[in-house]
Amino acid sequence: MTGKGGVGKTSHAIATALGAAAHRHRVFLLSADPAHSLGDALGRRVGARPVAIAPGVVAREVSVLDELDRSWSEIRRWLRELLRDETDEVLAEELLVFPGLEELMALRAVREVEATGDFDVCVVDCAPTGSTLRMLRFPDALRIFMENFFDLERRSARLLRPLMERIHAAGVVPRDEFFEAIERLYADVEDVRRILMDGDRTTARLVVNPARVVVEETRRSFAYLSLYGVATDAVVVNRLLPAPATGGYLARWAERERGELDSIEASFPIPQFRAPLYPRELRGIEDLAILARDVFGDRDPAAVFTRGRPIRLHKRAGRTRLEIDLPGVSKEEIEVITRGSDLLVQVRNASRWIGLPTSLRGRPIRRARLHEGVLEVDFG
Repeated sequence: MTGKGGVGKTSHAIATALGAAAHRHRVFLLSADPAHSLGDALGRRVGARPVAIAPGVVAREVSVLDELDRSWSEIRRWLRELLRDETDEVLAEELLVFPGLEELMALRAVREVEATGDFDVCVVDCAPTGSTLRMLRFPDALRIFMENFFDLERRSARLLRPLMERIHAAGVVPRDEFFEAIERLYADVEDVRRILMDGDRTTARLVVNPARVVVEETRRSFAYLSLYGVATDAVVVNRLLPAPATGGYLARWAERERGELDSIEASFPIPQFRAPLYPRELRGIEDLAILARDVFGDRDPAAVFTRGRPIRLHKRAGRTRLEIDLPGVSKEEIEVITRGSDLLVQVRNASRWIGLPTSLRGRPIRRARLHEGVLEVDFG
């Protein structure tokens, strides 16, 4: 579940989890949003350790520092040594959470839930759109680093360590345990990448309000998710004015809302669900279970409402074509180039390195065109 900040995705993530449990699924609800508002929406504490919040539902908020201590103590130990002499303890704790680390820990947490085998469904309450895109981008960035720089960094560290020991600065150079931890981390992230790209198991759901700025950002998110290979199976339109509130003072607001609903209908050719604006704030299990029933009715929220593969490879008439769904994007916003064994696709401020199969490596791009919301790349 993702969307612009403030649209209500946390409430809908909880409602989805409760609705899935009502259909007899064993559900894990995972908060990957650093703001961690699960507890606020539930009216009870949810922390870094899994806790049962309702029959059939276990919840957890990903804690970066806790994960570093538990799984990558070698990485944290080296980072602490770098900061120890220059920084007080509290500030050092903050500096350890470098950009991208929160998204990385969220990825690993998804894999951990899947690896237990104890759950049928994992509902992830993602951070707002920008952080979600960083999370989806991370596996590609880490793969490029591991394939091109990791071995060089490791060899350099081994060469430098004896010299740094002589000048009493050995802590600056990572030990072998640090590199072993990075390799384990890479294996974990690769597992998650396979989970995320599996359209039969993983889908994204976008939560949107009927407001112009929200709809525009969500439209871009829809394209970006496709670019990163994650299928979107539904859109949840949240906080719609109920019929009794559409006249009088709110009449013009209701008219604007109807226009935005038309825009949403045209922008997202996938199933759409709607939730009304309630007369009070929804908080707690009972309220959010009502939200689940109002949104999904008798349908199972854990179902995949539409199936599709955002990135596809076809062979036609002796040529190979790569297709990427990019709805709501113009051709002026797209750039496509090949670099070695990868294809780089840039869309606005998002970019994706797509690893090419062996048969396409080194082959030139014959043609790239945007046709009815699909980027078609033909190789010579």
